[in-house]
Amino acid sequence: MCGRYSLTSPVEAMANLFEFSERPNLAPRYNVAPTQDVPVVLRQDDGTRALRLMRWGLVPHWAKEIGTAPLINARAETAANKPSFRAAFRKRRCLVPADGYYEWQTTAPGKQPYRIVLKDGGLFAFAGLWDLWTAPDGRELASCAFITLAPNPMLAAIHDRMPAILAPEACATWLDPAATPDALTALLVAYPEMRLRAYPVAKRVGQVANDDPEIVAEVAPEPPPAPKPARRAKAPSRQGDLF
Repeated sequence: MCGRYSLTSPVEAMANLFEFSERPNLAPRYNVAPTQDVPVVLRQDDGTRALRLMRWGLVPHWAKEIGTAPLINARAETAANKPSFRAAFRKRRCLVPADGYYEWQTTAPGKQPYRIVLKDGGLFAFAGLWDLWTAPDGRELASCAFITLAPNPMLAAIHDRMPAILAPEACATWLDPAATPDALTALLVAYPEMRLRAYPVAKRVGQVANDDPEIVAEVAPEPPPAPKPARRAKAPSRQGDLF
């Protein structure tokens, strides 16, 4: 599961890489969290791409209500068939721009957060799904999730899942409405570990309110706790001695 990511790159860099024309004023985000509005890239009917803001936490179009447990991730193994995601997988795929994401490793001192980035820096895209939900009062809500899968060997040491990061040449296929299920599934593979870097960050990333440049700074991981001193053996009791 991936529940936090960053998007600090300028919108011009996003537009150049993902080929959309909009230039909204997007502030750097160091700690994007579920239920917040996030930028995604869609393919429009005329074949051009557009940048849109959507709620992170997909609400299926058939849902009766938004619900309290946001669907932030879809598993690659089941997204094509699971009721919550299968319509979006067929018809409403998107790119979720990012320049890093966070995952927590269970260690002896506690859970240590790591930031995972491209080794050479810069932007990448999660394979995303989106849907449009209409409330009983007619209000519409566009929402999204991104796909996760089994990690590469390096990231497996941190967590048992990773987001599906698309290679640049795969983005067009992911957005192509004519792409076959087999072609789409073939894109959902673990991004090569030699192209990624993972480094520890401060635990304050766990607090949604913390969204500043210090969040992405590398820190030394906490050392394991010192071993407890061995207990001194008790002297044997002399009760019952006759002499």
